[in-house]
Amino acid sequence: MARPGKKTPEAWRQEILDAAKELFVSNGYAETSVSDIMNAVGGAKGVFYRYFQSKEALMHALGNQMFFENNPFELVRGRTDLNGLEKIRAVLLLNSGDETRNGINLQAASILKDPQILAAAVDENRRVLTPLWQELLEEGRRDGSIKTEYARELSELLPLVNFWLLPQVFPGAEADVRRKYRFVMEVLACMGLPVFDGALAEYAEKFAAGVSREGREA
Repeated sequence: MARPGKKTPEAWRQEILDAAKELFVSNGYAETSVSDIMNAVGGAKGVFYRYFQSKEALMHALGNQMFFENNPFELVRGRTDLNGLEKIRAVLLLNSGDETRNGINLQAASILKDPQILAAAVDENRRVLTPLWQELLEEGRRDGSIKTEYARELSELLPLVNFWLLPQVFPGAEADVRRKYRFVMEVLACMGLPVFDGALAEYAEKFAAGVSREGREA
């Protein structure tokens, strides 16, 4: 009888991520332990630490994986029915419509209290998202839907906005988050990027309520 093959490191890492995602969605990040995750994959607790330094590091890796699995920038890149501004609005709507990833991201907000995790998240947003935003901004400038002299600066600013909105990073109540969101949208409009429309209003309300709730419970 053939013996079952050993799991590769890549397989172990992916199984841990998959189990964590399922447990975080069903039970919550705070209520899920490393032991719970490893019980789900059938491995010893020590195996977890071969691939992740901590549960916080795993959550960070999971958020990155979920983004690349359903990258909204890639989904709009080839669309010829949208101009640059419309693509940016579509990216924001696609991002807000991914309820599973948004739920995970809201739970992940609490780990940003760790300075190392926060620094890593800021750096990755800068490296990954800035070029993607700049691509769409430049497309909008070419087709005339975006009228700004600050495409590069906006592309650097946009990946940082969410950190400022999070009460886990900059403490504030739900009303403060709503006010900040309106402020950001007005600033972007003044800079030639009028992204806010009625379709994003509902998301703004959910975002403010969600991040505020997670901030209180963390």
